[in-house]
Amino acid sequence: MIYGLFFGDSITYGEYDGVFGGWVDIVKRYALQKYSDENKNEMILFNLGIGGETTEGLLKRIPHEIKARNSSDGNIVFIAYGANDLAVKDGQQMVSSKQFRANIETAVQDAKIYSKDIYLISILPISENIDSKISATGKIRTSEDVLLYNQILKDIAAENSLNYVDFHSAFRDQKEILLSKDGVHPNENGYKMMAEIAIPIIEKYL
Repeated sequence: MIYGLFFGDSITYGEYDGVFGGWVDIVKRYALQKYSDENKNEMILFNLGIGGETTEGLLKRIPHEIKARNSSDGNIVFIAYGANDLAVKDGQQMVSSKQFRANIETAVQDAKIYSKDIYLISILPISENIDSKISATGKIRTSEDVLLYNQILKDIAAENSLNYVDFHSAFRDQKEILLSKDGVHPNENGYKMMAEIAIPIIEKYL
């Protein structure tokens, strides 16, 4: 029995998706259905997303979360951060790009203790309506920072021979119809698209 552990923020958790419950939950149901209907390998998926979390919060819990859910048959770890890290609040970036790189690198090393299959998830694009503007939560995000932090994730993936899942490119040309009203979280169609990209990854382990 393989375990899939999805670490992330509210987009991993599936916030604002009252239809499907978010992309991770769609993938979870898919894996359970394949096991039940087609006698595929059993795979248990854990949605470990916490709304508003940055990589600072990730580092506090990833060693304990993985250890508590370690499967002797193998673990797949997904790390999806950056949308909160890059946000500026009260004139200060929540996690600088330099610190973000260091935090992701530390999280990867923690994950490597229990897993050979680690996936870094790209940050989604933001709507033009909120680019460089103060949101209802008092945060400012820019498309420029999204690209910068995604490049950090790509570089770390390449340097450590990890997998990089590029949701950003899939959303880019359709972002205004795939994002919810807040311009940050996907809507139901956006989450569905993310699941469609992630399911072939999961399929390899079923």
